[in-house]
Amino acid sequence: MNAVVLVPVKAFTDAKARLATMLGDAERERLARWTSARVLAAAGELPTFVACDDERVAAWATEHGASVLWHPGVGLNAAVNNSVAELREAGVTNVVVAHGDLPRAHSLATLAEPRTLTLVPDRRDDGTNVIAVPTDMPFEFAYGAGSFRRHLQSAIAAGFSVRVRRDPLLALDIDTPSDLAHPLVQEVLPSWLQTNPASLR
Repeated sequence: MNAVVLVPVKAFTDAKARLATMLGDAERERLARWTSARVLAAAGELPTFVACDDERVAAWATEHGASVLWHPGVGLNAAVNNSVAELREAGVTNVVVAHGDLPRAHSLATLAEPRTLTLVPDRRDDGTNVIAVPTDMPFEFAYGAGSFRRHLQSAIAAGFSVRVRRDPLLALDIDTPSDLAHPLVQEVLPSWLQTNPASLR
């Protein structure tokens, strides 16, 4: 396999709007940078790519050793679908797509398998935090509310070999205040975050 990790990253200044009740703009931006960096690090030895349409994100990605796939103004689903097609044309055989808000991301390389689509749902079985897909598989990414069931049903209907990987760490993302309060998230929160229990003592 010639596998890579792809991380779609929106503008840091627009990230984590649902945390605005507890975190200011600067802290939300810093949190988005922190989680995205952890996801890139979880790629291990695999090459990393960042799909984005923001110049500051592109500069950040380059600083972190990732290649930039530029898809302005098309939205998340088109950006990921277009990026996978671009990587296929470049000779990549497997792409692990991981969202940039996974605080406990790890071992992403282990998810790539020949001829198998791997879905990692979030802890609510609603979103799809990680998808590993062979690039010759005609799979359409369709993120949004209920994406895990949507992805699973479309894969089964298409007759793909599909595996659901339930990983308690990869299932964690940070979208809402309750996500920040999860014990496994609080274990790794940076000391500068004001919601970190260590900073409140």
